[in-house]
Amino acid sequence: MTNDDLLPTHIAVIMDGNGRWAQARGLDHLEGHRAGADALRRVITECTELNIPYLSAFAFSTENWRRSSREVEGLMRLMVEFAEKEAEELKQNGVRVVPIGDLSGLPRDSAEALRALRQYTGGSERLTLLLAVNYGGRADISRAAAIIARRAAQGELDPNQVDAGVVSQHLYTHPFPDPDLVIRTGGEMRLSNFMLFQAAYAEFISSKVLWPDFRAADLRRALRTYRRRERRFGTRTQTQKEG
Repeated sequence: MTNDDLLPTHIAVIMDGNGRWAQARGLDHLEGHRAGADALRRVITECTELNIPYLSAFAFSTENWRRSSREVEGLMRLMVEFAEKEAEELKQNGVRVVPIGDLSGLPRDSAEALRALRQYTGGSERLTLLLAVNYGGRADISRAAAIIARRAAQGELDPNQVDAGVVSQHLYTHPFPDPDLVIRTGGEMRLSNFMLFQAAYAEFISSKVLWPDFRAADLRRALRTYRRRERRFGTRTQTQKEG
């Protein structure tokens, strides 16, 4: 796979299947999430090797708070562990980590660890990892709408000039490009409230592989499928070349 112009600029991943992976092995769900962190490391490495500049990973949704307190607390600890243990390697590999989502809703140590990771890796330019934590697509759009409404009320924006571009500028993902490809592991066929606005024209691929088992070969398989897709963006003139 060598033609960079046929590869997506931005891949977004819905990392599904950690719990099922652990359950099938008689393990605690938190062990599944730990194995999922290893899978994320593999995908990060593969994206850097393929020169893909943007990767988004759905780490913790606004709906995940409904899980058991034990699992939620374990996930929060795992985030701190990931931020502290991976910071140096991420920086050395040219990976900039940008958390997106409402960090104010996280425990203080988790939020501080993610902010520190963003600051420490901020100068990296090879790959930008958008780590979605306490993130939901509806909450993202609602937040943007509230900011736009306040700015309009204060005379900073003309309400008649608010369009999709203005909304995009107020989302958590600004100023980064929208995803070209959304991969969901675990065999499910839904976005689960992830990047609802940004993924409007993204290609969607569902992989039956559970996230902890996801390897570089699985990513490359998804990319081969992506390269065969026709991307028209609502028209009949723009076509994705076949690889």
